[in-house]
Amino acid sequence: MKIAMIGTGYVGLVSGVCFSDFGHDVICVDKDPAKIEMLERGDVPIYEPGLDALMHKNVEAGRLSFTLDLAKAIEGAEAVFIAVGTPTRRGDGHADLTYVMAAAEEIAQLAKEYVVIVTKSTVPVGTNRQVKQTVRKANPKLEFDVASNPEFLREGAAIEDFMKPDRVVVGVQTDRAAQVMQDIYRPLYLRDFPILSTDLESAEMIKYAANAFLATKITFINEIAALCERTGANVKQVSHGMGLDGRIGNKFLHAGPGYGGSCFPKDTKALARIGQDVGLPMQITETVINVNEGIKRRMIDKLLDLSDGSFNGKIITVLGVTFKPNTDDMRDAPALTIIPALVGGGAKVRIVDPQGRHEGEALLPGVQWAEDAYKAANNADLLVILTEWNEFRALDLKRVARKMATPRMADLRNIYSSKDAKRAGFEAYESVGRAPFWRKADDAEG
Repeated sequence: MKIAMIGTGYVGLVSGVCFSDFGHDVICVDKDPAKIEMLERGDVPIYEPGLDALMHKNVEAGRLSFTLDLAKAIEGAEAVFIAVGTPTRRGDGHADLTYVMAAAEEIAQLAKEYVVIVTKSTVPVGTNRQVKQTVRKANPKLEFDVASNPEFLREGAAIEDFMKPDRVVVGVQTDRAAQVMQDIYRPLYLRDFPILSTDLESAEMIKYAANAFLATKITFINEIAALCERTGANVKQVSHGMGLDGRIGNKFLHAGPGYGGSCFPKDTKALARIGQDVGLPMQITETVINVNEGIKRRMIDKLLDLSDGSFNGKIITVLGVTFKPNTDDMRDAPALTIIPALVGGGAKVRIVDPQGRHEGEALLPGVQWAEDAYKAANNADLLVILTEWNEFRALDLKRVARKMATPRMADLRNIYSSKDAKRAGFEAYESVGRAPFWRKADDAEG
């Protein structure tokens, strides 16, 4: 089957590469000449483990190609996927559908025969019906169907998620469109992965509801973490005890500096706006958004306490700035709130991140970038762990402490413990949701 994929961002590129690995003939199209040139050279514009090898494999097999020519991509395609950006619109929280509708109109003008137009981008409820109206208006004679096929890819594990999904959600209106979508996902269907067929609106809502729920779990455990700090409880033990309940589960119950990334911030805001538009405020979701911002600010207070009330003149080493490990994505990362506060307070900030520098240099002015955590810790007054990259999980803490001017650590991902910090010679250690350790204070287990 021939598939056209409009958009070579995170969702479009991963989906296009994986569809080609299913055996389909996939052409990925983008308006950015630099991006297409990069892809044709064999370079991947995003960091996603395993994506480069899978892309090269399918390009060499002749199943995957890239182009600026949308007409060429659409010609003979049985399905055209729209995987363009839907950023939060400034001022009102709506998802910006400008690129989606522009793509739909172009498809209508260029398509010559029956095609299923599939929205892969995350879009508000009702968008696919708008796509249908846009296409019909642009080309009344075109025979087509629309489908909603939201993505559920975790950055850093996207290949695994696509090839072994918890479920595939497909919203359709006709049996013909349903058959095309079943043919596309046939390799997963044959291996008994759940393929859920719904109406258009339900497919659109599933994506928003799922992300809002996961954002709520993260925010809930972060609020519990704050309560643990006030009461002497240990959030790691609390979350473990909660997660053993099969009705709750242990995923997304890890306390930290708040959620970020390309999905949760954008999708919670969009869901809240949908509720406002129909006169049914999403009170839980709105609260989650506000609390998450407060959590980031609370982290700044922790760092301020560890800096004796002032960042001015302090050397602060930050390990990790991407919103999670195994990605180069900086969108809405807690680092974008926390690090500017350090710099603005007069600190000299050194950053180490395996993949964050590419985006981070433009987003985080006034900092120094380093490749080695130990060198970055030299004469530092505070070490901050913001992203739990594997290479930060097994640091020689004694070596780090010896290099620092004042060995203090803010472990905002709870990688280590008070015992680890004490043994290594740290004079102070703060985490999230566990008792802090100060050399002058009574011993406390982390």
